[in-house]
Amino acid sequence: SPTPPAPFDHRIVSAKRVGISSYYNVSENEILGGGRFGQVHKCEEKATGLKLAAKIIKAKGPKQKDEVKNEINVMNQLNHVNLIQLYDAFESKNDIVLVMEYVEGGELFDRIIDENCNLTEMDTILFIKQICEGIQYMHQMYILHLDLKPENILCVNRRANQIKIIDFGLARRYKPREKLRVNFGTPEFLAPEVVNYEFVSFPTDMWSVGVIAYMLLSGLSPFLGDDDNETLNNILSCSWDFEDEEFRGVSDQAKDFISKLLIKEKCWRISATAALKHPWLSDHKLHCRLQ
Repeated sequence: SPTPPAPFDHRIVSAKRVGISSYYNVSENEILGGGRFGQVHKCEEKATGLKLAAKIIKAKGPKQKDEVKNEINVMNQLNHVNLIQLYDAFESKNDIVLVMEYVEGGELFDRIIDENCNLTEMDTILFIKQICEGIQYMHQMYILHLDLKPENILCVNRRANQIKIIDFGLARRYKPREKLRVNFGTPEFLAPEVVNYEFVSFPTDMWSVGVIAYMLLSGLSPFLGDDDNETLNNILSCSWDFEDEEFRGVSDQAKDFISKLLIKEKCWRISATAALKHPWLSDHKLHCRLQ
């Protein structure tokens, strides 16, 4: 079934310089997640009772504030069911709070590491298809995500295979001649051009889609070494394979799909649009066979 839209219409948000508590009850103890920025709390709009998520970002200086305003600006341009929607924002002296659509299913990452949650190849197809749909839309809007990883993909609920992409903190508009240096967090998801401080572009996100597909199918991380240095070397030499026994039952179409993304030379990777047309995501006969 299709992914449910946010329970509110897309809106253009700018940060209000008033206290969030005038409008929302923010739950101190219900923490939905966290990251390099701070924490996400469950919250409720006083006027409507709408359940939302409040991302509290520590931003003291003007540079940090501008980074968060970039995140707001990016989210204002993104109206798609597979991209989490922004509802409101508040600015104070030491932080900016983004009030966003709330989904209850938790991170895709937790599904990968959960022993009891046996992800089938068909589950993975449904996840990757939605990720590609969200990314295709972003790329059509000329926006790069640049931080795609299983922690930044939320499941709509515990049962269905519906997802939404979150965390547009590193996202930015694609400018053809701008060399983009991303100060990166998790090395295992980085594309070679990010590691090398080269131009990043739409294929940079597609590399990450390949890594996520590999992880969902096997539970393994394709480039992970014993330490960050080894991981980065594995990425730069583009050394990965399907040798692990976890790939024994995986379809040739799935392997072909990943092989078209985990390519060092970014211009050879397939686009989000081409990925959606790839037999692994589009061939109904294959899908019937996998059911």
